[in-house]
Formats: sequence, structure tokens, C-alpha cells
Amino acid sequence: MVSKKLQQLKDKFGSAIQQADVVNDMRLLVYIDPASVKPICQYIFRDMDARYVISIGSDDRPYSGKFLVFHQFAFDKEKILFSIICQLPGENPRIDSISGIIPAANWAERELKDLLGIEPVGHPYPKRLVLPDAWPDGHHPLRKDFAWNKIPEGYDEEREFDFDETPPGCTAVPFGPFHPTLDEPEHFRLYVDGEFVRGCEYRGFMVHRGIEKLSESVLGYNDVPMMAERICGICGCVHSLAFCQAVENGAGVIVPPRAEFIRTIMLEIERLHSHPMWVGLACHLVGFDTLFMQAWRIREPIMWLAEKITGNRKTYGLGIIGGVRWDFTPELIAETRAVLDKLESEWRQVVAAVSKDKNIMARTSGVGMADKALCKEMGLVGPVARGGGVDIDARRDHPYAAYDRVDFKVITHNTADVWGRVVVRMLEVFESINIIRQCFDKMPQGPLVADITTELPAGRVGYTSIEAPRGESHHFAITGDDNRPRRWRARAPTYQNLQGIPAMIKDQRIADMQISLGGIDPCMSCTDRMETIDIRTGARKSWTKAELLSLSRSRKG
Repeated sequence: MVSKKLQQLKDKFGSAIQQADVVNDMRLLVYIDPASVKPICQYIFRDMDARYVISIGSDDRPYSGKFLVFHQFAFDKEKILFSIICQLPGENPRIDSISGIIPAANWAERELKDLLGIEPVGHPYPKRLVLPDAWPDGHHPLRKDFAWNKIPEGYDEEREFDFDETPPGCTAVPFGPFHPTLDEPEHFRLYVDGEFVRGCEYRGFMVHRGIEKLSESVLGYNDVPMMAERICGICGCVHSLAFCQAVENGAGVIVPPRAEFIRTIMLEIERLHSHPMWVGLACHLVGFDTLFMQAWRIREPIMWLAEKITGNRKTYGLGIIGGVRWDFTPELIAETRAVLDKLESEWRQVVAAVSKDKNIMARTSGVGMADKALCKEMGLVGPVARGGGVDIDARRDHPYAAYDRVDFKVITHNTADVWGRVVVRMLEVFESINIIRQCFDKMPQGPLVADITTELPAGRVGYTSIEAPRGESHHFAITGDDNRPRRWRARAPTYQNLQGIPAMIKDQRIADMQISLGGIDPCMSCTDRMETIDIRTGARKSWTKAELLSLSRSRKG
């Protein structure tokens, strides 16, 4: 099937295809003439109906004298991950933007410009994404000649964001930088007409930690999984193992079967604490706090179990290149089975309660719409896509660990709203329980780590997708010297799903913003701040807690 896809491209574009590496029957690397990147990507995305995954840049000047751009696509039905590679000159790197034909590439191309100085020519919205507006021009942190701990001269950390002009007839309403309920800072500037949201501008990356830079300059192969686990407080095991898999894929490391089963079990345990937590939070966001508390009570034994297996409730420290650190004893397997039995019984009661609750259905039905067309255009993944009837799941479509040796259903729903995402997450809990039980039945004896006796080869490209609770996490690595990757890129599911929010909330009531954003399961934080803008004069005012209390009690405004 990989050869067929490659031949299809050669037939269409001929000499623009410079080189192709068929890694195996699920991985393909195709080097193309950069001048043809736009029509080739359009053909792959539209005519061949591939799913856009992410675009990645790399400073390869110390090795080849060039910059590299990788456009990653997936053919899910054929189980193929597919990379289009362009080599750009070492001076003034520029490449035609594909965001006009693939809107999902918008953020990734802005990131190429911010972090590597690769200009996406013709980008429809070439505003900074990752770097703050105060960052001086001409300094790109992911270039190899930029030190990991450097702060350029001229950086003004007090400078505010340069927001877009508020559309005529609208009022700008800040939503963030701290979410009123969830964790992590994000800022949406909502443009509101009465009660309805007509548009928004997103500004984030306020706590960008530069971990990809650290992996290329300070940390070694087996240090990075520990750091990758801290990308996310929910999907940490996913990111840790995804990094390992990307390196293993590139370097040709074969993981022992027992380690593959243990990886599968822990990834599903991660889903089993994430989905109940999210269902509880969703109920909290719509005012059903009893179910919020019940969902979290039911989840708690999973956290105790994770601590017993790994020593920690959340950061498991499981992944190392070539295997895992922790094993399951027969006693631990028996205890895990008992916890799963109880969880399954209690979760059925939660599903029955939520499925019949008219208030939850009323608050989530028709809210935060993301249909199949939007999922395709914006590259939406995970329960957001499956709740819109898009039948994708990296566990089945791009199998890894031991997922090709267990049976499970991919849960979908066709309402395309927040309610659909609630249903998908609730039912996926039962599939996770089913997968873990099968793993215990089939897990072989044997070593936990591959016997790696030589240094990993440098300059190999590896990439992988793992289905996190929030959706597909895609990791990309180029192996390097000195026991560390030459390039590592982690694309979390929220990176793609957040790009769908402006369309999901457009023309919806501002009161539904909270559950619409919560529906994609981001991590936002709970520190309140409020700002008003007089659209006639442009004057801004930040309100103190005392002023807000006084305003509410006086019943004015």
C-alpha cells in the first residue's frame, strides 16, 4: 500500500519527487522539490484524502547546510504515516505556505517562522504564535546557533500583546489568561455582539518551556522521557512513551513483547483516570456537582493503583528507550483486576445517570459544534473528532505497543457537539477496561528492556502517533550524536483542537463558551481576572475583587 501511494505521487508530479524512503509498510518519507510543495500537499490532502497531522521544521545546517521542513500526513484506513520533506537553503529559508489550502497548518507554519526563522510565504495570518510580541526580530530559539539559556538583548517582558482590531459592532471580552474553572493559562479575546460570539483571537504559549530545545542541547535519550512526561498533567505517560517510540522507530530498536503489553496497560490506566475526571468536570461546568464528585470518587482507586504500580499517582516514570521500568507481579495483576471490576460496575451507574439527565443534554446539545468537515479542515482529533462521527483512533489506525493484539471498539457519535464528546468518553472507559483485561490474559513472560549494546545511529528520522485521552499525540525525532536527539517535536492533541475553537464557538452564546472550550478537554487554570474595554474610546480597565463585589451588590451595569 505504501508503494501504491508513492507511485500515485510519482505519476502525478514526476521529477518533483526527488527521493523516497520506504521505512516499512506503515512509514514513508518523500523528499520533494520545495517549489512544488503547495500543489503536492494540496493533492495529498484533497485528492488522496489524507489527514493533516503537523508541520515540523529542523535546523540541519551543521550536518547538511540546509533547513528542513516536514509536512506530516496520515492515511488512517491504510495505517500509513507519511512525511513530505523539503530541503531549504541555509540562508534566508522560505517555503510556500500551505495554510491557504490546509487551514490546520496555520499554527505550525507560524511556529516555523517564530522558532526557526523559516518564512511561510503567503501565510494568511502571519502573526506570532509562540514568541511574545516583545521578542526582538531575528532571534529564533530552535536554531542550532542559539543557546538554550539565552535571552536576547532588547526583550521587553512588560510589553503587552498586540491584539487585532475589534470588529465593528462588537465588544471585546477577555476570556483568560486564566480559565475560571480549569488549569493552565490561555487567552481568548472574544468579539461579542450582545450575547453572541462573532469571533475571537487566541493568544497562548505563556508558559512555553522550550523542552524541545533542552532535549537537543542538555538532556540525553533516557532523560527526555522523564521531561516529556511533564508536558501534560493528564497524558504524561503518553508523551513519555511517544518520545521513546519515535526514537525507537528511527533507530530500529525492537521492544520486548512483555514491555509492549505493559506500555499498553499503563496507557489505558491513564485513560481510565482521565475520562472520569473529564466527565466530572463537564458536569461541574454545567452545574451538576453531585455527579462531578461521584465521578472523581470512582476515579480515585485508579490513582491509588497507579501509585502502587509505579510509585506515583501520575508521573509514572515508565518509559525508557527500548522498554519499561516497571513490571506487574501476579499479586498486582489480581489487585488491578479487582479495581477494574469495581470501576466497571460503578461507571455503569454514572453512564445511566448522565444519559438520562435532561439538564446535561440541554446544556451540551448543539453546543461547540465540530462536524466532519471542520475536523478535516482543522485536523481535529480524539473524542472531539469521534464525537463528530469521524472514525479515527491511532490505537487501531497506527497500531503501537500491543494494540494490534487486543480487540476493542472505536467509539463514535454523530451529534458533533459537546454531548457527543460526553458519550464518546463515557463509553471509552469500558473499552479501556476490556483492553487491560486482554493484556493480562495475553501478556508473555520475558525481558522488560531491549538489549541495546551500541550507540543509536545518528540522522535517522522516526515518528509515531499515540492515542492520548484527549486525542492523537504525534511525536517526531531525528536521532543525533552525544546520546541525544538532533530534533524532537511533540504535538499534543490540544494543539490541533484549540485551532477549531473559533469555528466551534462562532455565533454561539457567550454563556456556552465555558463548556465549548471544556469540551475539547484542555487544561486551563482558575485564577480570575476581568478587564473591560470602552469600544468608543479604547480605554481599558481592570477590576479588583472589591470593585466587582461592590458592582454586583449595587446591581448596576
